[in-house]
Amino acid sequence: MTYETVLYDVADHVATVTLNRPQALNSFNQQMIDEFADLWARVREDDDVHVVVLRAAGERAFCTGVDVASGLVMPENMWSEEDPGLGLSPRANRVWKPVIAAVQGMVAGGAFYWLNDVDFIVAADDATFFDPHVSYGMTSALEPIGLARRIPIGEVMRWALVGLDERMSAQRAHQIGLVSELVPQARLWEHVDAIARRIAAKPAVAVQGTVKAVWETLGMDRAAAQAVGWNYPMRGNPSGTAQVARDGFVKPEWTLR
Repeated sequence: MTYETVLYDVADHVATVTLNRPQALNSFNQQMIDEFADLWARVREDDDVHVVVLRAAGERAFCTGVDVASGLVMPENMWSEEDPGLGLSPRANRVWKPVIAAVQGMVAGGAFYWLNDVDFIVAADDATFFDPHVSYGMTSALEPIGLARRIPIGEVMRWALVGLDERMSAQRAHQIGLVSELVPQARLWEHVDAIARRIAAKPAVAVQGTVKAVWETLGMDRAAAQAVGWNYPMRGNPSGTAQVARDGFVKPEWTLR
């Protein structure tokens, strides 16, 4: 499938996915949702892909949510409607390969259909985060519900309820753990690509098993998660493979973050 709303490239086991509607602040329309549903299936099935970098073209915005000018395609029967996040989210599409988001500029509302379901976020130091829903008289539900799994509830509710009157700075997002690191926008793509390549160089089965174990047990209580989690190394680490992996292994020069 040829994509029109995103750019897709694979090199050195890293799939780089770039939202490519900068003229619309990378807002998503129905076509982008459909293309992402196809793209995530492609990522899931292609064993040459070990890691995904999700980023966006242009300097002004990573994504400002749904494209209100074009809207989304909704069935006449209200009970047949589906959350657009089902097409956009890597986890809803059962992608267990690491997904790293590189964000810059405005990061608003529906952008969190992606960000709530990535493994970690690196932000340019000029990024701002806000949720416009309530300012327009719309209930904000799906994005803050997902976000409440990542940051303190007080921060989630302030972000959702204040609406367009306030934006969260990249520095504040870093303080509360929403983003793992801040870098200058000019270095963002290069920096995240380097992180992705370090992960992609590790044994893919071990990396994907780690991602799947954590995400599939995230909603469980600790005891249940630990009990279920025991099955992942038992399945992913057959007897003897750990020792084989250590044979000839050279520890890398580590860096301090």
